[in-house]
Amino acid sequence: MADADSTADPTDEEVVEAAATAAEDVVFSRYDRSTVEDYDVCVTFEDGILEVDVYVDAGDDDEEARVADDAALAARAAVDELFEAGD
Repeated sequence: MADADSTADPTDEEVVEAAATAAEDVVFSRYDRSTVEDYDVCVTFEDGILEVDVYVDAGDDDEEARVADDAALAARAAVDELFEAGD
């Protein structure tokens, strides 16, 4: 008999953790930690709605906004994969 939790949707905490980890992975795959002067990844998941906001300050780099957008997209993709794995 299968465990009932094996196909259950992920918890809100698991969703937030997966999204934040994916976003940070993108930021630090593009920049050395020493290059990043400041960054912030804010993830909320309430009532089935995911909100992801990523801020990156990497000095004079013109690609900060693009990296932040890519990180947010990666966060959303990670959550999609998390829910697909439960199906």
